[in-house]
Amino acid sequence: MKQTINIHEAKTRLSQLLQQVEEGDEIIISRANKPIARLVAYQEKPMKRRLGEAKGMVEIMPDFDELPEDFMAHFE
Repeated sequence: MKQTINIHEAKTRLSQLLQQVEEGDEIIISRANKPIARLVAYQEKPMKRRLGEAKGMVEIMPDFDELPEDFMAHFE
């Protein structure tokens, strides 16, 4: 749920507002009825995977069994 409150109310009820934000609400903080800030839950950005990042970290052992002929068909 989105709600708009003034700065004084935001300062007075900050702990309660943070609880609401954790539950998925969005809070707009305004000054003189003009929106100036938006309070939303923090979300970690997933780290981008870099090509070749695991290079040299994977080794196929010499005694690794060959894959069955139809194995790759399961991925098509």
